[in-house]
Amino acid sequence: MKPLKDPEGFEKKTLHKFVDFANARVLEIGCGEGRLTWKYAAASTLTVGMDPDQNALRIARADSPYDLREKVRFTRATARHLPFSKETFDIAVLAWSL
Repeated sequence: MKPLKDPEGFEKKTLHKFVDFANARVLEIGCGEGRLTWKYAAASTLTVGMDPDQNALRIARADSPYDLREKVRFTRATARHLPFSKETFDIAVLAWSL
């Protein structure tokens, strides 16, 4: 049995307490397997998760909830070399990545 991470939902509550994701374009730096991505992506207009780990991104894509597949994209990249033009996103999330 896979252990539950944050079964009380504290991460989601904390994220939404400090940031309004409604109708925002969000960049998640170091998204890994997408564990945090799913806690706010539904509120966003678009969420792009980036990570240098191709295996983690493969899992994130496979675990994508069906109803969010149009809103969420994953790309292999590092924070040192962002593959986006300036001001493409309203919010950047960097959590559990250091």
